[in-house]
Amino acid sequence: MTRESFHRELQKIQAEMIKMGSLVEQQIHEAVYYLSTQNLAGAQSVLDKDDIVDQMQIAIEERCMRLIALQQPLASDLRTVVAIFKITTDVERIGDNACNIAELVLKIGEEPLIKPLIDIPIMAEKTKTMVRDSLTCFVERDLQLAEAVIQADDPIDEMYSQLFDELIGIVLEGRSEQVSRQAINLLLVARYLERIADHATNIAERVMYMVTGQRVDHMDSESDTARRDEVVLEREHQFQ
Repeated sequence: MTRESFHRELQKIQAEMIKMGSLVEQQIHEAVYYLSTQNLAGAQSVLDKDDIVDQMQIAIEERCMRLIALQQPLASDLRTVVAIFKITTDVERIGDNACNIAELVLKIGEEPLIKPLIDIPIMAEKTKTMVRDSLTCFVERDLQLAEAVIQADDPIDEMYSQLFDELIGIVLEGRSEQVSRQAINLLLVARYLERIADHATNIAERVMYMVTGQRVDHMDSESDTARRDEVVLEREHQFQ
């Protein structure tokens, strides 16, 4: 394989990864929209796209492995191929989180929503922007945009913290089991959106490493997140 054909194949792989990213971004939008509208058929359609995303991931990873085996790229070219391989994993997991939200839509079903959905759609828009910008900074090798994506994670964490306090507060009020169960399900939606933001941050960090060769680790309040996760999972099991 010549250098020219190598870069041509690399461009094709990148294009497929961006296509995959657009699909999971659409899944995020649809999952939260169908939660707001309580459209169960729509939520199922989000789940139906999961196999497509999985197959795209497998195809991209296979092409990356083949490219490494045939060309044995060095330095920046190798970092680019490895970055695509890892970014594709993050994109697939973003799709999984969107599907998790769609599953929660089906769980809530048509029961009346316990609160107006204001914060969750805003949170979803912010996470979608992070996903889109993380892939844009990859295409454009834009370090400033990558840094902006990393910085955007903290406000998402703060929104999750506020929703956690509000929704756990509803559970602790001792209202009906149905109300408490839905509060936990809505909290899980926020948790999955927070996870999506984390994956977008991972992508931005991988771009920075790809371009500079220097590793960047975004430090967030992992202990606080872990504590909230424990509470959410405990309450989820309680209402299963």
